[in-house]
Amino acid sequence: MAIEKVIVIDDEPIIRRSLELQLRGKRLSVALCSTIAEAEKYIAKDSFDLMFVDVRLPDGDGTDLLNRLAPRAEKPLIVVMTGYGTIESAVNCIRSGAFDYIIKPFSASQIDVILRKADNFNQAVRISQILAQESLDAAPLVGESRAIGQLRQMIQKVAPTEATVLICGENGTGKELVATEIFRSSARAQSPFIKVNCAAISETLIESEFFGHERGAFTGATEKREGRFELANNGTILLDEISEISLKLQAKLLRVLQEREFERVGGNRTIKVNVRVLATTNRDLQKSVESQEFRQDLYYRLNVFPIVVPPLRKRKDDLEELAKGFLSRIARRSGAQPPVLTPASLEVLQTYDWPGNVRELQNVMERAVILTEPGQEITPQFLEPMFPTQLLDHPWKEEPSEPVDARNSGIVFPDHIVSLEELEREYILHALRKANGNRTHTAQMLGISIRTLRNKLNELKLGA
Repeated sequence: MAIEKVIVIDDEPIIRRSLELQLRGKRLSVALCSTIAEAEKYIAKDSFDLMFVDVRLPDGDGTDLLNRLAPRAEKPLIVVMTGYGTIESAVNCIRSGAFDYIIKPFSASQIDVILRKADNFNQAVRISQILAQESLDAAPLVGESRAIGQLRQMIQKVAPTEATVLICGENGTGKELVATEIFRSSARAQSPFIKVNCAAISETLIESEFFGHERGAFTGATEKREGRFELANNGTILLDEISEISLKLQAKLLRVLQEREFERVGGNRTIKVNVRVLATTNRDLQKSVESQEFRQDLYYRLNVFPIVVPPLRKRKDDLEELAKGFLSRIARRSGAQPPVLTPASLEVLQTYDWPGNVRELQNVMERAVILTEPGQEITPQFLEPMFPTQLLDHPWKEEPSEPVDARNSGIVFPDHIVSLEELEREYILHALRKANGNRTHTAQMLGISIRTLRNKLNELKLGA
C-alpha cells in the first residue's frame, strides 16, 4: 500500500541525483539507472512500487517501457518525465498506462504530491480488491424489540468515539452487522473498513493476513503483500472471532493495539498505522483468560467497550419482521414474488428457540422460498426446523396411544425406543417423500449438501 521501493530511469545525472536525495530523505529504497535495458534488469530481479521514467532515453522511448509492462499483473505506478511537455504528449502517456506526467524542471513539492497520490491510489486499489472478494451484507439492523432498542442505544453511544469495541454473542446473532453499524455511524465512515475472519484463516497464514509479508519471506511469497492492518490505515478493522488466534499472534496483536506499529513477515521496516479496532467473539473471553487460552492484557485492551448481541430467543418480537425481510431479499435475488408468511406459519416460528439464531432463521426462510410457489402461502411444514425433538407428526408414528416423550435419550414410543439409525433412516425417507423424490430439494430441506445426502443414502442402503 505505502510507497517503499522506487526506480528512477533518466540519462541526466543531475535529475537522478536530485530525485535520489529527495526520495531517500523520505526513507524510500531507490534504484537508479540510465537506460531501458538497465531498468529491465532491475525490474526482473525486484518489484517496485513507483517508477520515474524519462521520455527520451539513449536506447529508446520511455513510453516503450510502459507498453512492455502493461500486460503484467504486478507492475509499478509509472510517472513519465519530460522536458518537452505538451498536452498531446501528456494524453498519450496516460493512455499508455502512465499514472502521472511531470515536466522538467520540477520542484520538491511536486514530487511530494505525486508520492501522496500514489499512496492513496495504491490503498484504494488494494481495498477494492479485498471488498470484491467479500460478500458485504448491507442489510440494516432489523427489529423493534426492547433488546434491539438497547443494542441500538449502545451503538449510538460508542460509534462516534475512537474506543475499541468487543462485540460478544452466540453464533448467528449478527455480531458482524453490529460492527458494520458502528462503522457507518463513526467519524471514519468514509475511510476503509477491512474485515478479517480469524476463524477462517489457517494459523500459518493469519500473521501474513494481519501484517503482510515481504517478497521471499516464505515459500510462495513471490511478491510483497500489504496486510489488513496496513490496508485499514486511517480507517477501521474488524477482527471477527478474535478468540481463534494463537497465543503467539495475540502477543503481536497486543503490540499493534498499544503502539500502533508492526513489521511485515520477513521485513524489518516498522510500519505505523492509525486504525480503530472492532472485534467479535462467540466465547466468554473471561473464561478463556482463566484457562490461559487468551492473554489477559489483550483481553483488557479489547474490552474497552463491550457490547452483547442478544440471541433470537430473547427477541422473538422481531421474528416476523426478520422473516419477512429475509423472504423479500431471497425472492428478489431470483426475480420472483416472495411467498406469504401466514399466521399459522408464524406460530411455527414462534414456538422454536432458534439455537442457530438469525442465521438459522435465514436458512429456514431460504428453504421456504425454494419449496413454495412465488406469491403463495408458506406451508407450516416447510418452516419446521429440522431437529428430532421437534418432530411430532411423522408417518412412522401412526397415532401412538400414548404421548411421545422426547426428554430421554431417544424418542419414546408406546412399546419401544427407536434407534438413532432407524430414526435417521425414516426421517430421510420422510424428507424424500415430501420432496417427491427430488434429492436436491431433500438436501435443502435437511440442511445438508447433496454429497452428504448421497453418502447417507448409501450408508443406510437407500441408494435406490
